[in-house]
Amino acid sequence: MEWKRDWGLTSRVLLTGFLLFILYLVFMTVLVVFFPGASIVLIIGLAVVMAFIQYFFSDKLVLWSTHARIISEDEEPDLHRTVEKLCHEADLPMPKIAIMQSPVPNAFATGRSPKHAVVCCTDSIMRLLTKDELEAVLAHELSHVKNRDILTMTMASFVAMIASMIMQSVFFSALFGGNSRDNGAGWIIVWIVSIVVYALSTLLMLALSRYREFAADRGSALITKNPKALISALNKISGRLEVVPPQAKAKVESANAFFIIPALSGNTLMELFSTHPPLEKRIAALERIEVELHIT
Repeated sequence: MEWKRDWGLTSRVLLTGFLLFILYLVFMTVLVVFFPGASIVLIIGLAVVMAFIQYFFSDKLVLWSTHARIISEDEEPDLHRTVEKLCHEADLPMPKIAIMQSPVPNAFATGRSPKHAVVCCTDSIMRLLTKDELEAVLAHELSHVKNRDILTMTMASFVAMIASMIMQSVFFSALFGGNSRDNGAGWIIVWIVSIVVYALSTLLMLALSRYREFAADRGSALITKNPKALISALNKISGRLEVVPPQAKAKVESANAFFIIPALSGNTLMELFSTHPPLEKRIAALERIEVELHIT
């Protein structure tokens, strides 16, 4: 197949990466200015180590957090054959395949590059969807791999995580005696800047995530030539998520930015900051793609 580069996605990925880098530099500069000395060396060193871990072990971290398990071809031969066929269509190397035991029907892709990718689906989605629907969902996840947008999402979550950690450490330091007259103003400024950095990095991640879902939906339609299958799959997953207990959805909410449809439990602020576009808009876009495919 001819894979047309989505310049809208590419430009957003590059812009998001650049803005995150600037945001990170500003954050580190503020820390250095207000807290010079060995402590800031420790902070920067910790940030570098965490960035290294995030880059090289992001796939393992996501699998660990979701309790997903890499499976062999002998365990799920049909699933491996389906992914292998889709990879051939999309001109991608074969990723590792994982299964996540959960009543939440969903799927996601992770990894820093196509050569280090992992495609995961829950056992419940395999029971819920037909062969064509599951193929469309897997093609959606492989489109994320093809578009190389997973790494930028990982970077965005890393910057937000660093800001959140420092924000909390500043709060507890001030609470338990760190707020002396000498550094009280510094703690307050760093705390405020941490909040701003966390908010901005989260907004950047949300803006990119919504667009990349449209791009992956389009990629799935181009790979399978069957947009109707993805439309049907999205409707089935969304319908089933409505009846899944909130406790089960809460267990997997940390991976919502990577899921094909977020599993919102209704107990967090994530409802207000959706990482995905509305289902109606995704279906409308897929219906337009179906018309384009029939025309061409």
